[in-house]
Amino acid sequence: MPSYSDYLRLDELLALQYPGDEHDEMLFIVIHQSYELWFKELLHELDYLKRLLSNDDLPRANHTMKRILTILKMLVAKVDILETMTPLEFLGFRARLESGSGFQSLQFREFEFDLGHKRPAALAQFPAGSDARARLERRLREPALWDSLVAFLAARGYPVPDDVANRDVTQPIAPSPALQQTLIDVYRNEPSLAEFCERMVDLDEGVQEWRYRHVKMVERTIGTKPGTGGSAGAEYLHTTLMRPVFPDLWAIRKEF
Repeated sequence: MPSYSDYLRLDELLALQYPGDEHDEMLFIVIHQSYELWFKELLHELDYLKRLLSNDDLPRANHTMKRILTILKMLVAKVDILETMTPLEFLGFRARLESGSGFQSLQFREFEFDLGHKRPAALAQFPAGSDARARLERRLREPALWDSLVAFLAARGYPVPDDVANRDVTQPIAPSPALQQTLIDVYRNEPSLAEFCERMVDLDEGVQEWRYRHVKMVERTIGTKPGTGGSAGAEYLHTTLMRPVFPDLWAIRKEF
């Protein structure tokens, strides 16, 4: 039987941090490596959630969504730890990042694509022919979580407009007044499915909260300086705020 350490491959895991002489670089590395582990888990859960919807397993889908939301809350809370680092402490090792930037996180881009925030231009961040580019291209071509919900509604007999059911899944989700009427019917007549839709709203809001906390953390750390890796830093991050992924679920609020 493997030991605790062997099962978790702790010797390998704990050997992956290579900070320099600055004390605070260890914190920065551990936080970001742990983010990537949790992004991996989020992708794992989202793929499972889409399969549950295709199998008409709403109870398990609601349970899985609760797990996803709990993970997302924890990821947002991790920003509090990063904000214990002062601008001078970050400056002490910032040069070691060289061209590295969180802007280049493949798994976060996959997470965005999996929700439905598809932007083909994001592919350009990864070299053509690379494994990373191939992974993101696959996510671009796959139906997103929103498309899985739409297919779930159609399978249950709810009217779904053809232009929504057969949309180009490589593009961002566009609002549909006709689908909004279907969603209003769901909210009024099927509480368990309405609850799942509300958890979708929680997910959308949680991603927006993550973006807000991220941009404020960057502003606290580097102000209006350009980000590492040539990104525009906080200036770019501001452009990502207040953009819901599931616009129809927000639009129907005014109808109740």
